[in-house]
Amino acid sequence: MRMEALRDTDPAHIGAQALLARLGAGGMGQVYLGRSPGGRLVAIKVIKEEITGHPEALARFRREAETVRAVRSAYTANLIDASLAAPPYWLATEYVAGPTLSHAVRAYGPLPAAACRRLFAALAEGLASVHAYGVTHRDLKPQNVILGAQGPQLIDFGIAKGVAETALTQAGTAPGTPGYTAPEVLLRGEVADAADVFALGATIAYAATGRAPYGTGDPNTVNFRAVHGEIDIEGVEPDLAALVTSCVAAQPGDRPVLAEIIRRCAVDSALVDDPVYAALTATAGGAAQVPGLPSTIGPGLPAGYVPTYVPAGQVQGQGQVQGQGQNQDHNQGQGTGGSRVPRWALAAVSGLVAGGLVTGGYLFLKDEDGKDGKVAAGAPPAGGTASAQATPGVPAGPSGSGRPASSPPPSSQGGSGGSGSVPDHIEPNKVSRDLWTSGGPGGGGCSLPAEERAEFLVGSVVDADDPAAKTVTGKVKIHVYLKPYNTEKGPYAVSVGVKAPHEIDESTQRPYDFVRDYNHGIGYTSKPVDLKDQATGGDVELTYPDDFATQLVDNEGTTKKFPAIPLANDPGDWTVLVYRVRGVKEYSSIYCTGFPVK
Repeated sequence: MRMEALRDTDPAHIGAQALLARLGAGGMGQVYLGRSPGGRLVAIKVIKEEITGHPEALARFRREAETVRAVRSAYTANLIDASLAAPPYWLATEYVAGPTLSHAVRAYGPLPAAACRRLFAALAEGLASVHAYGVTHRDLKPQNVILGAQGPQLIDFGIAKGVAETALTQAGTAPGTPGYTAPEVLLRGEVADAADVFALGATIAYAATGRAPYGTGDPNTVNFRAVHGEIDIEGVEPDLAALVTSCVAAQPGDRPVLAEIIRRCAVDSALVDDPVYAALTATAGGAAQVPGLPSTIGPGLPAGYVPTYVPAGQVQGQGQVQGQGQNQDHNQGQGTGGSRVPRWALAAVSGLVAGGLVTGGYLFLKDEDGKDGKVAAGAPPAGGTASAQATPGVPAGPSGSGRPASSPPPSSQGGSGGSGSVPDHIEPNKVSRDLWTSGGPGGGGCSLPAEERAEFLVGSVVDADDPAAKTVTGKVKIHVYLKPYNTEKGPYAVSVGVKAPHEIDESTQRPYDFVRDYNHGIGYTSKPVDLKDQATGGDVELTYPDDFATQLVDNEGTTKKFPAIPLANDPGDWTVLVYRVRGVKEYSSIYCTGFPVK
């Protein structure tokens, strides 16, 4: 993605984000490269002042923010922060370094057939991941595909549509971009997953030819060709051309589903290992290439600003350490030709930082005097490498929900004033990148440090039938205990989240058949319990799956509850997170462990 230096008319800050450079502009507004207070690079879209008075534009912008917030996929950038209540309206997402497909083809020419097939399959997998959340993109095109170092990223969900939503376009206009919009959308306003398949075929046609798939000129003329004409695939390798042609069939039912596209691409190696793709991603400009960028952010933040996701009162030094680590992870390999360190390989480093190493499915915490607390049966002996006590000064985790131990708990939805105000559930309103892997140091480890310290907690995770077992086959017993000499005032409510290895299709209670994306959710969660309530005695014991579920409340106030799936439905490494709960939508992780399932 090409950058330009900031202009004199550009602000120095948007919210708490310092602006570093211009990334581009679109119909909705300007996109900047920014840096969060913690040092994380972000892409910030700011809506144009001249359209802030248009309800249609604001509805579209708010929808984009909510869609990005809801869709948790490896193929989309996570929402970091947003301001949607009053001008200036903006949203900040993870920054993905890399050229757009449009820019790459314009600068270096069309891609060879092998690279197109790999890109075809990767984008089909990304769309499948988005569709799994009930969302159609509706504006897939080369300008909205970033060629990132870890694979392509889908951006600009400004006109994305949920399956139950109505269109946000004005009468007499069609959503999408001429040449990439499906005939049924143009003719009848029908928007479904098949429309994204049409756009995918047109996008790959552009990648393979370097030409607009239905020519250029007046938008109405281009749209007419898309409905009645033939797509331009002259010179494209025959099998690839046939697949593209099937994707842009006039009738939605004649187009292949995404799983079929992936099968027909017959990918036998990673896209990031493709020499052409690797060369294109190496052209990405990083922040270091923009002259005169500030090296720190702290000074000059707007007075009284409270960001949406970054916790108020965050210790700047802690935030910078975290942000640098995340930037390194996000931009690994830029300028050096290297590849990103695999997630499982990061467990050693992050586990040591957090002091949260575990073995197998077992967790124990040490007293402040170094003596072992309660240990699960079969856990390592005292002095082993399985201590999961959080280290003082650990920064808040990447989901942005945590706060330093010194911050007072705020009032929040669901109440926080006492045992009676503890909510009866927590809602999965955030992305969680916490993952436990059995291949970590000492036999297991979590990928990220906890968001808050947990000095006074002791816990264990064991097989319900055989506590000494190293793998779990049926049910799991999870025990959490708060030591009585915790002097913190007020309630100490916790909820436990249990995450399957992969994203789960709730209609089948199993991973999606056509795409295996790792689990970005907070897990199936238990009812929050105040461990300082005398009724609990500071002790809670839970059984998975019996005591766990996902509970959601839709816009109409209707509660939907999804029961936890059986462990056998998704064998692999499961993650267990304990959350400190302050409200239905306000909670943060205080430690992490896990267990392998056969």
